[in-house]
Amino acid sequence: MLKKTLLYSLLAIYSLCCTSCFDILEEINIKNDGTGSMLVTFNMSKSKTKLASIMMLDSINGHKVPSEDEINLFLKDVTDYLEKTEGIGNIKKTKDFDNYIFTVSCDFKDVEQINGIFKDMIIEQNKKGGTHFSTKNFAFNSSEKTFHRYFTYDDSIKKSFNHLKSEDQKVFQDASLTAIYRFENPVTSISNTKAKVSPNKKAVMLKVGAMDFIMGKQSLANKIQLSK
Repeated sequence: MLKKTLLYSLLAIYSLCCTSCFDILEEINIKNDGTGSMLVTFNMSKSKTKLASIMMLDSINGHKVPSEDEINLFLKDVTDYLEKTEGIGNIKKTKDFDNYIFTVSCDFKDVEQINGIFKDMIIEQNKKGGTHFSTKNFAFNSSEKTFHRYFTYDDSIKKSFNHLKSEDQKVFQDASLTAIYRFENPVTSISNTKAKVSPNKKAVMLKVGAMDFIMGKQSLANKIQLSK
């Protein structure tokens, strides 16, 4: 099931991230008819020398270190699930164990299908009493030419962080999440003042420091209006 696959994947990524600096890149390209593509990148290259040594261990700071075979397996599990998901196609994955950069990408027929990819995982986490994220992350109105990136801060994010060991908290100091959204029509307005519009007006980028995100100082939410 997706929720089990994604939870195992996140645990493996988490165990690596808790020993190194990391960056997550979320890229979405949307056409006027609502179809598009998505690419998610986990980049831990800033700590590749340290990670090369860590990968030789069984555990560190109380976290199990996944082997290359285990990382390959969960990447395969994720892509296998995507291949069975209606409306999702052209699924690809890349893995670079020299620089510790991993990507998963896919095409979609409707933005709602991206929400469906994460829905089971979020529902399962909410059942366990974790952070209560909404299952709706994205929306695109092709007639109004508006794109929404939804996000409502949950104080349990900060509480979960505060329960981490000090060694684990340190890795978030230089971590970041970058979101890039590209469109066919020019962008006329954005609601998130921290976001930046590209010179050609057809892309929006928002980079959020992990600590600002955890402490609720910066939001991922954004409403992007395109020209009609």
